[in-house]
Amino acid sequence: MEPMPKMTLPTVPAPKDNSMFAVSMKGIKSGQQKSNMMNQNMNNTMGQHMGNANVMGQHMENANVMGQQMENSNLMGQSLKGNELSDTADIQVSLVEALSLIKDAVEGETEDRMFYDFLINNAASRKDKEIIKGIRDDEIKHARLFRQLYYEHTGKVIGPKQNVQFERPASYCEGLIKALMGELNAVRKYRRILFAMKERSHIDILTEIITDEIRHANLYNLLIHNNDCKY
Repeated sequence: MEPMPKMTLPTVPAPKDNSMFAVSMKGIKSGQQKSNMMNQNMNNTMGQHMGNANVMGQHMENANVMGQQMENSNLMGQSLKGNELSDTADIQVSLVEALSLIKDAVEGETEDRMFYDFLINNAASRKDKEIIKGIRDDEIKHARLFRQLYYEHTGKVIGPKQNVQFERPASYCEGLIKALMGELNAVRKYRRILFAMKERSHIDILTEIITDEIRHANLYNLLIHNNDCKY
């Protein structure tokens, strides 16, 4: 039997650089980059969530502040309610009282006309006469509106009083001052009627009357000033 021939494996010289590890190192670096990117994304996501949480916390804090302000407002309202000014008592007006005030306003129409005739006849100038006539015409309109309100609430018609005794002012200036005070008192009286009204149309009527009375008071102030009237 012939002997088996010796087999020799070829030898490959080792590379002088790290090229044999290039693929492996490249894979490692690529994995590290992916890992870094993943960590960065996670950090960004967590940061965004934390930012949202901060915003939500801010909103909740603002809501708490707003709630505290509303609570303080309610407490202030309760405090004011417990210490009402005297004028706010006018709000508690019954319809019966309001109708009585309306009736008084209409029944005094005859005396009011006599008073305006006195002012017009004793006016110091044509301009004064025109102003007072305008006020008188408004008052006639007010009487008509008050009759309408009274009728719509009661179904009854009221008219002016008869046999009225008119007390003439001592002078034109005294008449102007009396008229001014009458307008201011009328505003307060008509405001009480307003608080008892429920229908929108009735509220509008009282609003028109009251704003007219305020304008009249300003006009009387002008006449008093122009005529150098002394209180």
